[in-house]
Amino acid sequence: MPPALAALTLPPAVAAALAAAPKVTVPATRAELYGLALGPEGGDTFDVVYQVPGNGVVKEADVVRCKNGIAVNYPEDYMRRRDPDCMRIADDRPTDKPRFADVYGYPFDEVKTETLDWLAGQELVVVAFRAGGPQYGYPSLAICPANTAFFALALVDLQGWVTLDELEPYAPRSILYVAPPFRHTRFAGRQVVVHDRTETLHEIFAYNLYPGPSAKKGVFSALLDIGEQEGWITAHASSVRVTTPYENETVIMHEGASGGGKSEMCQDIRRQDDGRILLGTNVVSGEPYVINLGESSALAPVTDDMTLCHSAIQTVPGKLVVADAEDGWFVRVDNLTAYGEDMHFERACIHPDVPLVFFNIQGVPGATCLPWEHTLDSSGKPCPNPRVVIPRRMIDDVVSEPTAVDVRTFGVRMPASTREHPTYGIMGMMHVVPPALAWLWRLIAPRGDKNPSIGESQAQTEKLATGGMVSEGVGSYWPFSTGTKVAAANLLLAQLVDASATRYVLTPNQHIGAYKVGFAAEWLTREYLARRGGGKIRMDKLTPARCPLFGYALTEVKIDGQLVRPTFLRPEFQSQVGFEAYDAGAKILTDFFKSELAQFLTEELDPLGRAIIEVCLRDGDLDKYLALTPLRV
Repeated sequence: MPPALAALTLPPAVAAALAAAPKVTVPATRAELYGLALGPEGGDTFDVVYQVPGNGVVKEADVVRCKNGIAVNYPEDYMRRRDPDCMRIADDRPTDKPRFADVYGYPFDEVKTETLDWLAGQELVVVAFRAGGPQYGYPSLAICPANTAFFALALVDLQGWVTLDELEPYAPRSILYVAPPFRHTRFAGRQVVVHDRTETLHEIFAYNLYPGPSAKKGVFSALLDIGEQEGWITAHASSVRVTTPYENETVIMHEGASGGGKSEMCQDIRRQDDGRILLGTNVVSGEPYVINLGESSALAPVTDDMTLCHSAIQTVPGKLVVADAEDGWFVRVDNLTAYGEDMHFERACIHPDVPLVFFNIQGVPGATCLPWEHTLDSSGKPCPNPRVVIPRRMIDDVVSEPTAVDVRTFGVRMPASTREHPTYGIMGMMHVVPPALAWLWRLIAPRGDKNPSIGESQAQTEKLATGGMVSEGVGSYWPFSTGTKVAAANLLLAQLVDASATRYVLTPNQHIGAYKVGFAAEWLTREYLARRGGGKIRMDKLTPARCPLFGYALTEVKIDGQLVRPTFLRPEFQSQVGFEAYDAGAKILTDFFKSELAQFLTEELDPLGRAIIEVCLRDGDLDKYLALTPLRV
């Protein structure tokens, strides 16, 4: 075992496996690790294969050296995206997720021993990382077969490069193990990621090579576990510093379920060729509605997906202070289909200062890997989950210091709603809500309008395809949490209530009533909020929304001297909607909330949370929510 590893405080079985392994490499530089990703010969192509009892030689992935990085691809369509049902809990600590023993009928201990024994017989690559990013993260370790060095490379690119020599001898707070053949020998070819938790160590056993559920969301799970013990949250959110043409700065943090607009919050407003902005197109008449905006605000991304709300950085009374929980971003590029659609990002991918790691993107030895040339699935269609791991420093104008949040927005995909086909797509362009309602929306995190997540279950896919809704759960980070929903709900409620100087806003995407809007409503809401800065919204400009779950609607929104059409703020007044269709949609939404909220009414729930939920279950009006938590306007 290398001396740097011998200095660590490791579980005895892990130390024994490392000591027994025929070769253990601890890369001294990222360049060394990058070279290992292409195999011992360091050629232009490398196949990751294993001898699997009963299956013969199985190819798990191939790696191609391109000019701008390595392209990693998987032979199976199934392995190109995260399986949403891959998490298993091995320990006896509180959880609402499936326990390993309940699913498979035997304890994880024997598989854990078998895994460490298998690793002990492999040539290994071991890397250190800080779970949660280089500055505030927790010292951790990853143990991988040497032929999966590309996986270790993606992990350290996401979490930040650090060597064991840079860290004091430590006991890892989390350890990630990679053992791909076990998905065949133990789990019938399925992706399985097992979490084994104690008060001081979170172990992640990854039985697959797609990094989404382990190197990405598995580390997210470890952070959520640590935060639950210590009383803070890693939010599933993006955040951006918005600087108006008048140099006012506002920091907006955007949350929401898959498709809720987290990535889009950090994107510029899309304009037509003539410079105007298409706010919406009527789905009945085909009438477009455009507005003029002379100059839009400048954007400086703060966080992309995992937003660290660590207690150590909460230094601004009344506001949540956030930092990025990652040093690199796992960017999905399915929206890039041709050159020129996002020139700044494309330039970073094509001319990076260090070679990148691409997933599910076509790679030709010696050629440039292009982010819009997606690998084809067996259906002949492009893989819907192409990714690139890109360091934060390569993103233009990125903010690297902890930043206080002024506004927290929550995005929801809304279907079209008309008199003939009423749906829940009745949210106005912008609603101001008290913390109580902000909490309810994050508690449910509804996902809708035909937006199944990558790897979604068949039942949920079918429900979404027919206009239904599913809940992504607490804070939209619930899919990655190993704990309990109620514990997460209590933490989230405390966070929202404590941020008394923060404005909470809802904003839809895709549709507002009878208008197809895409993400234009979110972008214009961002522009409006930034231009107001810290200024109050006068109460005479607010009116209780017809549906109490929406809090207040605005009676007037003026951006750059131009009024937004009032029917975009209050869709019930659209000629193709009306009160009857609006109320039908409100009932769909309210009934969905009631069906999802009942599960939280346990003895462990914060009394304030119980009171808020009971208001919803009793069809309480906005005043009832305001009585529980005051409004910041």
